[in-house]
Formats: sequence, C-alpha cells, structure tokens
Amino acid sequence: MAIRHPQTREFQAFIRNIEYARKMVVAGQNLAAFQSPVIDVGDFYRAAWVQAVSAIDHWFHEELYRRVAELAALDGTEMPHQLTRFELPLAKVEAVQQGSVTLADAVVDHVKAKWANASLQNPRKIGEALKLVTNQNIWEKAARQLKEWTYGRTTITEQTLKKQLVAITDRRNKIAHEADLLDGDLEQRRSITDAEATDAIDRIERIALAIAYVLG
Repeated sequence: MAIRHPQTREFQAFIRNIEYARKMVVAGQNLAAFQSPVIDVGDFYRAAWVQAVSAIDHWFHEELYRRVAELAALDGTEMPHQLTRFELPLAKVEAVQQGSVTLADAVVDHVKAKWANASLQNPRKIGEALKLVTNQNIWEKAARQLKEWTYGRTTITEQTLKKQLVAITDRRNKIAHEADLLDGDLEQRRSITDAEATDAIDRIERIALAIAYVLG
C-alpha cells in the first residue's frame, strides 16, 4: 500500500536523506560484481545504515522545532502539558518582557539549546522530546497506524516497534563507535548484506511515516 508522504520541508528533507542511503546500497551492489580485494562492499551497506539512522534523528529534531514554533506562536491554543511546563531561563524571560524577542522565539531558541546536541535515536528520548508537541503516546499510535495500513496483517505493537528501532540504532552504534568489529576481535567485522541494510532503511522510513501521521 503506497502511503502519501507529508509535504513539509522537514519530511521532504528526510526522504532525500533516506534516498541517499538507498543509493549507497545500490553502489555496493554494483561494486559487488567486481569482487575487488581492496574494496569491502559491506562498508557501503554500513554507511547506508548510519545515514538512515541519521536521517530519522535529523527529522525528529527539525519536526520538534517546527511544531514548537507553531504552538508557541498561537495565542490561546491549548498546548501539550509538557510544553506548558517548559521552563525558560530568567535571561530569556527578561528579554521577552523588554520586547527584544517574542515569547515564541524565546521558547524555540531554548528548545533548540536543550535538544540540539541530544541524540533522538532511542525511543525513550524521542518520546520525551515529542511530548513537547503532543499529548499522545506516539509509539502506541504509530504501531496502530502501521496495523491500519496493512489491514491488520501485522502483529506489531508499541513494544515491538520500539525494539525494531533499538535494534537498528544498536547496530548503527557498533558501526559508528566500534568499527563494526566482532566482540573481542580487533580484525574481523560483523557481516552485513544489502538485504539487511535495505530492511533497516525500509523500517526507519515506515517508523518516521507512521509517527508523522500520528502527529498530524
């Protein structure tokens, strides 16, 4: 079932980043036929894996900033509970009172300051960040959305959806921080295939799409 992608600038950037990851997989597939002793095509699949996780991490940040800005700019709009409790530094409050910055800009700037360097790859951290823009349980609703798209043919739950993302990001961390070496081995890398990389990319795209629909 083809699902229409959101047309926001943020999600379109995510799709471009995901397509870049797919092109890395294709590059590896094309080079695999040459069986060169100096090229490990698995490195193309590893790069694609890291790129795909970076794509969803980047999208979560940009989506957070955009939605916070929209909510903060709407006077009288009922805000998510966590956003109403979001504390601003005294310097920001004084700047708003003096009229040198709007309240909306002050809130967005401080949200960026808090979350810019935070990794949004772990389901718990993602849920914590997105509580600023929604009161919904995004993981439960995303799992329900994926079930709806497959007409109930999938048994995915909130917990299994989280486990999928954790498994993908765990492998990403092994690639990025451990050179994807086998545990206790300083020479041999874990095996990786184009099918595994493609499956990880597909799962990441589905997760992002489902959460985008939940957020509305």
